[in-house]
Amino acid sequence: MFSFRTSPIEDQLDKALVDGKVGVFCTQNCWDTLRSRHVYDIFRERGNLGCIFSPRDSELTPGTNHIEWDASEMEGLSAIVVEIQDVGSRYFNYTRDVMQLLSMRARSFDGPAIYVIDHINPAGRTVEGTIPAVESDIWTPKVAHRHGLTLGELCCLYCSELDANFPLHIISARVSEVGRELLPWVIAPSSDIPGMFSCEMYPGGGLWNNTSITPAIGTARPYEYFGAPFIKTEDVRFLPCPQGVMLRPCSFTPAAGRYSGERCFGYQIMLRPGAQYHSLLHTLQLMHHFKESCPGFEMYDSLFVKLADPVMETYLKGGVSFDVVQEHVKVEEQKWIRKAKRFILYDDAPYRLK
Repeated sequence: MFSFRTSPIEDQLDKALVDGKVGVFCTQNCWDTLRSRHVYDIFRERGNLGCIFSPRDSELTPGTNHIEWDASEMEGLSAIVVEIQDVGSRYFNYTRDVMQLLSMRARSFDGPAIYVIDHINPAGRTVEGTIPAVESDIWTPKVAHRHGLTLGELCCLYCSELDANFPLHIISARVSEVGRELLPWVIAPSSDIPGMFSCEMYPGGGLWNNTSITPAIGTARPYEYFGAPFIKTEDVRFLPCPQGVMLRPCSFTPAAGRYSGERCFGYQIMLRPGAQYHSLLHTLQLMHHFKESCPGFEMYDSLFVKLADPVMETYLKGGVSFDVVQEHVKVEEQKWIRKAKRFILYDDAPYRLK
C-alpha cells in the first residue's frame, strides 16, 4: 500500500501514528522550524514514542555517518517515521541505511508502516553517471551516481524493485516549513557534507575515499579539496579541468580520518558562478591523470565496486579513451532519466548536463 500525502506528519490521523508505538529513524535534519522541535518530540509529547534510530555520536563527528540498529528494535512498533536529508548521490551512507530499513521491513510478514518525510534534493534534479551494471553493495539503490530524485522518490523506486507490499507513505517535501523555507544545507546532512557546494562535489568526490588520495575528510571543506602527503603539486594548466571550473594548488592537515595530523598537498576545486559541473566525469579524469603521473596514487578494489561500471573501470585502468566514457555516460544517463520518471512525485523531473 502506497500513499503520497500533502499534510504534515503531525496532522496525520492514522491509528499507527496516534495510538501505536512509533519509532523515528532520523538525523539532525529532522528539525521543525515552525515549532522549534525535532520530529520525535511530536510522539514524545503524545506519549507513544517507542524508540529513536539515529547516529550514535555527535552530529558532526567524522567517521560516524551511519545509523546502526538491530531488527529486534522494530518489534512492537506500529510505525517508523523516517526523516533524513539525502544529498543526491547513491552512495550516501544515511540513504543506504534507509534502504536497509526498507529491505528488512520487506522481508517481514508483519511489521510497522513506514512514513518518509521528504525533503528537496540539495543536489537538484541534475543526473550524473550510470545505473550499476555489475553487482554492487547490497544496500545501495540501483540508481545513477547522482540520481536527481528526492528520498521519497528513491524509497518508491527501491520498494518497487523489492516488490515490497508493506504500507509506505511519503509526506510531501512541500507541506512543511522546513521544506518551503529552510535551505537544505543549513543543517549539515552529515559531518562530511558541511556546505552548499558539498552535494555538487560529492558524486565524484566521494570516490576519492576509495583511493590513497583523501577528499579532505576531517577539514572544513571536504570534497572541494583533495590531496595526500605524497602529491607534488604541479602547474594546474597540466591538469584536466572542464569549462567553468578552476583548480588551485593547496595544502591541508586533516583533524580526523585518513592522514589525520599529516600535511597533505593537493588542489581546491572552484566553480565559476553558474557553472554546470559534472563531478563524476571530472573526478575520473583526475584519477586517470594521477594514475599516470603520481607513483603514490592507488585505486582500491572498493572503488570499482562503488563505480559498478565496467567502462569507467576500463578507462581508469587505461583500456579506453575519455571520449568513450563520455559517450557511454551520456547514453546511460538518458536511460536512467527514462526509468526515474516513473517514480517522480513532483512537477519537475531529472535532467542531464549538456
